[in-house]
Amino acid sequence: MMAEQRLHAFGNDALGADDVVGLRERLERREVSPAELLAAARSRAEALQPRVNAVVAWAFPPHPRPDPQAPLSGIPTVVKDNEPLAGVPTREGSRATADRPAPTDGVWAAQFLALGAVPIGKSTLPEFGLTSTTESLFSGPTRNPWNLGRSVGGSSGGSAALVAGGAVPIGHANDGGGSIRIPASCCGLVGLKPSRGRIIDLPEIEKLPVNVVTQGVVTRSVRDTALYFAVSERIHRNSALPPVGHVTHPSDRRLRIAVTTSGHPRLPTEPAVASAVRDAARLCESLGHHVEEVEFPYGEQVGVDFLRYWAFLAYGIKRLGGRMFGKGFRADLLEPFTLELAGMFSGSAERLPAAVRRLKRFGADYDASFDRFDVLLSPVTAHEPPPIGYLGALVEPRTHLVRLLRYVSVTPLQNIAGAPGLSLPLGMSAAGVPIGVHAAARTGDERTLLELALELEQAAPFARIQTT
Repeated sequence: MMAEQRLHAFGNDALGADDVVGLRERLERREVSPAELLAAARSRAEALQPRVNAVVAWAFPPHPRPDPQAPLSGIPTVVKDNEPLAGVPTREGSRATADRPAPTDGVWAAQFLALGAVPIGKSTLPEFGLTSTTESLFSGPTRNPWNLGRSVGGSSGGSAALVAGGAVPIGHANDGGGSIRIPASCCGLVGLKPSRGRIIDLPEIEKLPVNVVTQGVVTRSVRDTALYFAVSERIHRNSALPPVGHVTHPSDRRLRIAVTTSGHPRLPTEPAVASAVRDAARLCESLGHHVEEVEFPYGEQVGVDFLRYWAFLAYGIKRLGGRMFGKGFRADLLEPFTLELAGMFSGSAERLPAAVRRLKRFGADYDASFDRFDVLLSPVTAHEPPPIGYLGALVEPRTHLVRLLRYVSVTPLQNIAGAPGLSLPLGMSAAGVPIGVHAAARTGDERTLLELALELEQAAPFARIQTT
């Protein structure tokens, strides 16, 4: 790969090459100050912006100085542009929304700020997070720092690009069908979609027929992801779920790990992706875990039902956008793919109630499958990050949909079930772009995933863009 296809902002400044844990240690030793970290993050993001295009709005002046005792005090970050941040517009990656500053922070952002994180801006996403690349007509394509000709995935693509490219060590992400895990896979990051209700979110989300959306982050190390969930749990603890706690070491327990190299019986997986999954399985086996290759354990109907539900959400945006996103919403400016999904629902609305009933039942069947194994390893996506434009906003909508379905078929399962799923950067394509391997567990069992992830990271350290 030609060197000019790769771009990062790591350098000899206050941020260095440290992750969040390393920066916290340096802050405690007073080797750096929060102001120096913030200045370095802004400078790095500005250096990346002309070619990577991952920031949609800057947050300046920054929010009030965080509590110095807060666990993430002084750590620079970004907030995805579908979460309100006071004083900055929330555009949802869409031309259809109004350019109006949010009066208050969203529920998740307020918690993140209470933890001490300092946002430098809002990160890009595709229109309303409805596809798995970040190439909206509103802000243009966000490019992958590992290869500027490739997609960063979606929908949390801007955050993933900024974390992978070195601008910030941690970035906000959320996930309604893979939107934490797919960008993490594309950009060589750790991306954990938590169990439903694990992380605080808007009360309105719970009113959906099936709540498929969860909040989270993307990071460059497992220990950073583990830290985020540990400190978040101190503020918001869901008593219906087992506690995660602070996972700092692998477990001595040896796991039953099922492995599948496909995500759908009729959709092929690219050889490089299948190879990355098998390599991860062999690594697990070498560490003493019991590994067994299995057929994809879930039927096709759940995917059909999810697509129908996804189309229903797009229809809701088209018809109720003014109520959802406020004055100034213009449905006539929605992108072709959003309108295609909305139209799909209009033509089959009578099938939604049965689909919703099946989706609601799926969680019990999904968790029951983990009676036979502790972790399921699989691909995150069926092929490596596609070229910019392959899933672009101007691609003929039906072609876009076919390509999307062939690209992503595994990650929505955890959104439907409400279970955790984790992308780990354990593979690399011939084009020098990361390939993630997906690890899933039963609802509430994030701890097992994090313990396994720490063990795998120690055994096979993740590739870093500045050293690869």
